[in-house]
Formats: sequence, C-alpha cells, structure tokens
Amino acid sequence: MAAALSRPRNQKMIAGVCAGLARRFGTTPTTMRVIFLVSCLLPGPQFLLYIALWILLPAEDGYREAW
Repeated sequence: MAAALSRPRNQKMIAGVCAGLARRFGTTPTTMRVIFLVSCLLPGPQFLLYIALWILLPAEDGYREAW
C-alpha cells in the first residue's frame, strides 16, 4: 500500500512537495525532482501546480510550518 500524500519534514529542499510525491509513488525524491525540472521545459502550469500542492498538501504528522 502506498504512503499517504503529505509533505515530509525531512528530505525536503524547498517545500517537500517532490519528496512527498516521490514517497507516494514509490520513487526517490531526486527522481521526482528531475521529472519536475524536465516537465518545466514543456508548456504548462507546472509552477502553479507546485505552489498549489505546497499550500494544499498537509505537512507530515500535523507539523505546521511557520511562514
């Protein structure tokens, strides 16, 4: 069974979105970051989607970031 979709406290570089997606889909955070960077070469709302996931994904274990 796949892990719940949430932003981890560790393994994050900016907001933990790629690390959370990687854990959910069973891949490494580095692989997910590379996929995101390559997808930015294509036209589309990738950055808006990243920001939306940053806001909408809950932090792991109820941890709330102060920002």
